[in-house]
Amino acid sequence: MTQTTARIKKAGKDFEIIVDLDKAMKFKKGDDSSRDFLEIDKIFSDSKKGEHASESDLQEAFKTLDVNEIAASIVKGGDVLLTQDYRDDAKEQKMNQVVDALVNAGVDPQTGNPHTAERIKSALQQAHVNIKNVPVDEQLKDIVEQISKVLPIKIETKRIKIVIPAVHTGKVYGIISPFKENEKWLDNGDLEVIAAVPAGAQLFSFYDKLNSMTHGSAITEDIKE
Repeated sequence: MTQTTARIKKAGKDFEIIVDLDKAMKFKKGDDSSRDFLEIDKIFSDSKKGEHASESDLQEAFKTLDVNEIAASIVKGGDVLLTQDYRDDAKEQKMNQVVDALVNAGVDPQTGNPHTAERIKSALQQAHVNIKNVPVDEQLKDIVEQISKVLPIKIETKRIKIVIPAVHTGKVYGIISPFKENEKWLDNGDLEVIAAVPAGAQLFSFYDKLNSMTHGSAITEDIKE
């Protein structure tokens, strides 16, 4: 268990709480089961000096004096200070996700054979690839372009025609955009997209997200080359 500070500036005042780092980050990312992240049931104006926030300041900023509600607002809307160990672990996890994606979907264009995890990890390091803290599928194309300079690799893709009902287009567009080749808005407001999605695990992940957000109403059709 690692303690850290979460803080926010609201109504011109500073507010801080002491939290469990792992639980607070899970809660910030949407895991309500980690709501018990608060280590000290106090709201501070300066936690290092042990100075508590006044009730009047809390009421003005958060419209409540409930410590748990205020703490949730601070974690969701403010900053959770990360330790170097946490940053290193998160970076390593993201690296492993990228490596797994490239092992599953990437091949040597000269031989058609997949690359090993060790070769891909080495190429990522040699090419000094900056892996971003965003979903892997949103940055995979850029990563492949960078490591292609030191390792011959291409992503096996599957081309799909997708028709998204008008009611879902807004929330689904961000998922499809990284893979979109072209799009066409239909007369009834539906969106028809031709997408090239990496094969393997990435393809299954794409379908899962698409079906979840459209409640299974999106129509997909494989495009035969």
